[in-house]
Amino acid sequence: MTPVASKLRFYVDESALGLGKALTIARTDTIHCGHMLIPECELGIHDEDWIPIVAGKGLVAIARDKKIRSKPVEKQAIKNSSLRGFLIGGKEDMSTWGWLKRFVGQWDAIEQVISEHPEGPWLYSINKYGVSEVVLD
Repeated sequence: MTPVASKLRFYVDESALGLGKALTIARTDTIHCGHMLIPECELGIHDEDWIPIVAGKGLVAIARDKKIRSKPVEKQAIKNSSLRGFLIGGKEDMSTWGWLKRFVGQWDAIEQVISEHPEGPWLYSINKYGVSEVVLD
């Protein structure tokens, strides 16, 4: 499949680029860092720079950077821009296939979170136990 600009819903950060590329191939509503449909989010962009861009486009972010919520600049960018996002969590290092299985396995819960919380800012963690809210303070 090819992403369709008018249907975009999800943006996958460079921290989960393999997952992003897989989802971009599988879905028409997903793009990843470095994709031509979002040229302002080129590879190597800093979190505090892509966060307001992605939030401004109304996209839901997907990332693996579990420390994003504890970094003051990134956390403020999330709050200021009202970003909605999912962090793929877990202590173990997994392959792209492992992350893909975990993410897709929680797809119904992900859609429910988005439906119940159309406005940000919020972050939810996706780990082996399910989907849980991340407190932003």
